[in-house]
Amino acid sequence: MLRLLTVAILGCAVLVPSLATADGIDYSADPQVPALLQRLRTQDHFTETELQQVTLALTDARRLPQLIVQEQKAPERTETWTQYSRRIDDSRIRAGVALLRDQRDVLERAENEFGVPPALIAGILGIETRYGRITGGVRVLDALATQGFEHPTRSTFFFSELAEFFALCRDRHFDPRVPKGSYAGAMGAAQFMPSNYRRLALDYDRDGNTDLWSLPDAIGSIANYFTHYAPDWRWRRGEPIAIPATLAGDALPAGAVANSRDHFYYAADLRRAGFKPSVALPDKTPLGIIDLALDDGGHEYWLAFPNFYSVMTYNPRIYYAMAVTQLAQRIEAAASASP
Repeated sequence: MLRLLTVAILGCAVLVPSLATADGIDYSADPQVPALLQRLRTQDHFTETELQQVTLALTDARRLPQLIVQEQKAPERTETWTQYSRRIDDSRIRAGVALLRDQRDVLERAENEFGVPPALIAGILGIETRYGRITGGVRVLDALATQGFEHPTRSTFFFSELAEFFALCRDRHFDPRVPKGSYAGAMGAAQFMPSNYRRLALDYDRDGNTDLWSLPDAIGSIANYFTHYAPDWRWRRGEPIAIPATLAGDALPAGAVANSRDHFYYAADLRRAGFKPSVALPDKTPLGIIDLALDDGGHEYWLAFPNFYSVMTYNPRIYYAMAVTQLAQRIEAAASASP
């Protein structure tokens, strides 16, 4: 039986209301709006004039229920690993190598300042937005109003992000009707939600604007995110993310729990249980088990270091973190092989 190891891992413009929304819904009349305005008043010190502008923006917001379906059926929730891993393709690898070359100075600065390696930042940008090429075409106002007022299971999260979005727009002098992003309201090449945009985005090119649609700002902000978003899972400078492994037999050994950030095991215990890491590791190395089920009925196994779970703070799905990890490794290998 594999023994569980308990490890402490340290780590605004004036708005003009529209006459009606496309489907006749006026979100400014939603019964949750008074709570939204009160939060902005007390937590972000909105003036009455600024609150009136929020109400006008909600009058202009469009109801897009299809976005809720997209959120519920996100690929990292519904696809198999065989399907999801197709994102680790040659075009993303080539573009990632180009990013390392074209943004070398910015990436090196971010690594020196935060310890986050360039290939990992490239992996995030590649999976999220194909290096800033596809950042989303949905108005953030519409996405967050729809999800925040109507999502059946995650409305609390999206309602909070809607409030953060209005505060972001006030602070950054954005017209809330203008920014576009994903179906969930994530913005820019880095796909930050409004709360993270407010707290962790950086003006990394020092042009006076914190603009996550700018690659230098996105690069610095991603590095800052991994350092400051979740102190217990902050990025560990110089440490690996994950390595492939093989497993003797057809099933996980008794007592083993895979795909959980709460279950770590010593490398020596994993070897005795039948795991063979792709590289030699000291006996006392703490590792998590990653089990990726394949369409042909087989399994792909990896052993995860704490930095893998740092990647999971960006998106808490195993497939996402593994795609970022493998893309980063492939980009780094291709860049090293380039003349």
